[in-house]
Amino acid sequence: MTTYAGACHCRNIRYEAELDLSQPAIECNCSHCAMKGLLLQLVPADRLSILQGEEEMKEYRFNTHTIQHLFCTDCGVEPFGKGTDKEGNATAAINLRTIDGIDLGTVNRMPFDGKGV
Repeated sequence: MTTYAGACHCRNIRYEAELDLSQPAIECNCSHCAMKGLLLQLVPADRLSILQGEEEMKEYRFNTHTIQHLFCTDCGVEPFGKGTDKEGNATAAINLRTIDGIDLGTVNRMPFDGKGV
């Protein structure tokens, strides 16, 4: 596990997340993820630390309304979302596209059929 820094586009929201980038990232085809181009890695919620800008976030929920899609009210970028896993544990979905300095070409991607769920 390595701690990575990330931010929204305008850098009003900054965070750190403990990630294992050798694990596949979810590339979901639901209407929301596909339109935004989200590339997500799910981690336990305690592996996400919001360093700045919590007051700059707005929440969006759709479909089953179980995932908090959190985005910057200034630039509109979604650095992460929050939810729970099947066992009811709090999770964070980190948008790898918002991590500082990683090579997205090296990320192993796992397609997920969110349209069919």
